[in-house]
Amino acid sequence: MLRNLYIENIAVIEKTSIDFTKGLNVLTGETGAGKSIVIDSINAVLGNRTSRNLIRGGCENAFVSAEFSDLSQSALSVLENYGFTPEEDGTVMIQREITVSGKGKCRINGRPTTVSVLKDIGVFLINIHGQHESYELMSPEHHITYIDKLGNLEQELIEYQAAYKEYKKLAAELNKAALDDAERIRKIDLLKYQVEELENADFHTGEYEELTEQKNIIENKERILNALNIAKEYLNGSEDSDGALQSLEMACDSLSDITDCMPDAETIAQRLQNAIYDIEDCCNEVSSLSDSSDCEIGNIDEIEDRLNLIYTLGRKYGNTIDEMLDFLEKAKSELDYLEQYEENRDILAENCEKAHKNALELAEKLSAKRKKTSEQFSRAVRDEMTFLDMPNVQLVVSQKKCELNNYGCDNIEILISTNPGEEPKPVSKIASGGELSRMMLAIKNVLADKDDIDTLIFDEVDTGISGRAAQKVGLKLKEVSDSRQILCVTHLAQIAALADTHFKIQKNVSDGKTFTNVTLLDYEGRKNELARIIGGVEITKATLDYAEEMLKQK
Repeated sequence: MLRNLYIENIAVIEKTSIDFTKGLNVLTGETGAGKSIVIDSINAVLGNRTSRNLIRGGCENAFVSAEFSDLSQSALSVLENYGFTPEEDGTVMIQREITVSGKGKCRINGRPTTVSVLKDIGVFLINIHGQHESYELMSPEHHITYIDKLGNLEQELIEYQAAYKEYKKLAAELNKAALDDAERIRKIDLLKYQVEELENADFHTGEYEELTEQKNIIENKERILNALNIAKEYLNGSEDSDGALQSLEMACDSLSDITDCMPDAETIAQRLQNAIYDIEDCCNEVSSLSDSSDCEIGNIDEIEDRLNLIYTLGRKYGNTIDEMLDFLEKAKSELDYLEQYEENRDILAENCEKAHKNALELAEKLSAKRKKTSEQFSRAVRDEMTFLDMPNVQLVVSQKKCELNNYGCDNIEILISTNPGEEPKPVSKIASGGELSRMMLAIKNVLADKDDIDTLIFDEVDTGISGRAAQKVGLKLKEVSDSRQILCVTHLAQIAALADTHFKIQKNVSDGKTFTNVTLLDYEGRKNELARIIGGVEITKATLDYAEEMLKQK
């Protein structure tokens, strides 16, 4: 669960630390006080997309940290996969810094990590349900995921998707092979020409570099030979003067003559002797270079013709010789395939048919399980919505066959009727904001046991409801909080009164700057905050008495 959230320089929050507890944690406050900033901060530390606009005005960076304890096995496993382990007390600290420059930093237990890692781990720590998630219900493509999750069908879906992917690959190959005879013959003729042209060229790896070097030597032959001859003269000497080698030998002999009376001279003589060996090697190598340069290493016209051929074919088959050789191998392979077209097509068609049959069988098995699960889903969500003050609701999961796709052979859509006598219709056609919120809460509760995420956040799940319905939503949140930590942002006293822990978010202005504070409320503070929510600007004794009655009823 989330034990502590520390926020610094996020929007109007300068600094605040919030200690959450087990059970139902409620956050209340005036509209615009900063409740959404708390949710934005949690989203940031979970690796979700953020904006530099979140950084408090006048600041260079913002910082959020979240401390978690009692992690689920799934969360521990994904942490371990990334090389992280909890501290000795079982806690995990996730930190994220956002900077104006865009070069933020992320850490887990003090060790650097990336935003993508935070995102991968975050989905196993907290599930956030905001108003935008209710709109999932208005998008039928999401409905199938509810059924698969309730029926524990994720593994079957993975197996089907692997089979479907194989079928699509083979179908694409078969479609590619289904050329008419004239097109196939034209393709064979073209490939034969390309293969023949490249094979006749007989290129080899590194040839361009070799030819370029030879051309360079030929074009600079006179300058090369002149430089080599001068080097030989300085090394070996001439009729008129000694070279470096003779001078070193004479110096070495002179020092050797005095080693009997000056032992230190022997060390120097030995070093000179070693230098003589190196100079002799250099002399030999320079002579070798001179001899090779003096010979004809190739005809310049032939070399340029070869380079022109490389350039000409390179424009058609690749920028480098290696790319042209790779093109040649692929062309030969495709030519072989087309020349054996009939045999290959029959084999490919047979394999494609087998793959389609396998994918279809898996899709139909998945469809049958979905049908059974859909009935269970309808009953369970309908019961939850009845409790949430929607007693006349009818819920039907429409399941229609369709062509194979990445999710099987089903089009699944949730249909709902909220009034007696009306036929169930798509959610997007009839559901109000309040009905969407309650329906999403009902679905969350039905699916709650299908994952082991310990913390659920409901951001203004009370949208569009009041009175009895609000009371029922609060009771349902309270029920869910018996086995999960719940964080709920609300504007309704009926929900806030049921909290185990109640935080007030308040905006103040000081010295021309806006500050948001998060305060843990005691009993009196809760009573006053409930009275504010109920009564508005003026809080009367009657309002306070009613607020106290709500707290006592809890």
